[in-house]
Amino acid sequence: MIACQDDEETPLLQQPGQPITSTPLPWDQFWIILFLQFPDSLVFQTLAPFTPQLIRDIGVTHGDESQVGHYVGILQSSYYMAQALTILHWSQLSDHIGRKPLILTALFAIAVSTFSFGLSKTFVGLVVSRVFCGAFNGSNGVVKSMVMDITDTTNLPKAYSYMPLPWMLGAIVGPLVGGSLSRPADRFPEIFGRSELLKTYPYLLPCAVPAVLASVAWVVTYSRFKESVSTRTPLWGLITGWFSRRSYTKSSMPLSNALANSGEANSGGVSSKPLPLRALLTPKVLIVTASYVTMAVFYMAFSSILPLFYATPIELGGLSLDPPRIGAILAASGVAHGIFQLLFYARLHDRFGAGAINIAGVSSGIPIIILFPVINVLARVHGMGLAVWLCVGVQHVLMTSLMMCYPCLVLFLRAAAPNHASLGATNGITQMVAAGARIIAPASAASVFSYSMQEGHDAWSVYYYLMAIAFLAVGTSLLLPRDPSVWEVR
Repeated sequence: MIACQDDEETPLLQQPGQPITSTPLPWDQFWIILFLQFPDSLVFQTLAPFTPQLIRDIGVTHGDESQVGHYVGILQSSYYMAQALTILHWSQLSDHIGRKPLILTALFAIAVSTFSFGLSKTFVGLVVSRVFCGAFNGSNGVVKSMVMDITDTTNLPKAYSYMPLPWMLGAIVGPLVGGSLSRPADRFPEIFGRSELLKTYPYLLPCAVPAVLASVAWVVTYSRFKESVSTRTPLWGLITGWFSRRSYTKSSMPLSNALANSGEANSGGVSSKPLPLRALLTPKVLIVTASYVTMAVFYMAFSSILPLFYATPIELGGLSLDPPRIGAILAASGVAHGIFQLLFYARLHDRFGAGAINIAGVSSGIPIIILFPVINVLARVHGMGLAVWLCVGVQHVLMTSLMMCYPCLVLFLRAAAPNHASLGATNGITQMVAAGARIIAPASAASVFSYSMQEGHDAWSVYYYLMAIAFLAVGTSLLLPRDPSVWEVR
């Protein structure tokens, strides 16, 4: 049964002297939320190991190895460009018609676009597939709102300690699927050697795995998930109301205002209705958004560079690793991150607070970047020996601290929301700006990486670029209070 929703006046932490009684997590609904995130995480992790090779195979670089990173970055940014243009509207819409229809739409988009990606033989086809997925996949903001809907202030940190589970599984399964099942007719000729389909589309098989899983998640969500928004407006009512107001005023009204006005018409009190977009842009929301965005830019830039660094020849600044080994490293890293957060995040949150964990995590980005050139220098001088693998391990250990920033920022975002009925739109603002920043991060980082590999250019240019982003993320994290409860007094 879904837990009762706490209103906006409930403090995030119990007041001193009051007994702390944690509400049990509503597992009958929470497991569905965890499961429906798995396809989304699996897609990104599945595509990452073979995307550089796919770019080479379709011939868009014309044999210029230095351009591979450039086109990989464009492909990644196309997804976030489409998402940036739509995610706010999806999140606002979820406050009015409910979370479930938006999640079903997102899962459908994941299934269709991933199949399309595997069937694409041109770079334009690859971009169109990712744009379609980004435009209709508004699950990032909606899922966070769903978790806040079914939890209260006593069990929200515990709920977010479980949130890495689907991403951990995606990080385990995705790289293995993408690295092992790409080009199956060549890799496993005794099994797939006679399949003309897999010879013609050598990357269809790894793409089919997350697509089928998304279809299963769609069925489970449709049949088992209970809508977590208590008061909803029919979609047809929103549409007809928007058109009637437009006809009356003889001017175009933004969707955000139309949705807000519809909420006013269907809600009785200020505390229970979704607020218009302008009312959500409070200093608290803007501070959290700035911290979330800079953190997202750094993480996405780093994530786009990591497989490129592994796949690039040692003499050009990388490690000369093949896709299966890259997939294995990323899978092992995902396991470590998920297990650590599952076992220790709630305890660390109770001991140090969200602010301290967030600052420590963002600050770990600085040594993470420094290790890139160190690893390459060791590989040039000593080969792929113990010292190289030890530094690779240290880099991934530091990533564990970096990953714990996300649940901390979600707690700050919940505390910053003007009211509970506007959680979806508040999440949407953050996700929209973050998606916009992610348009620039992968493409720019990959392009700078390609630039730094070219003859006559500074090989460390990409690391200067990443270091500047890391310091910016540290600066914005210092604007947050030590604990989200400071912001709960509204």
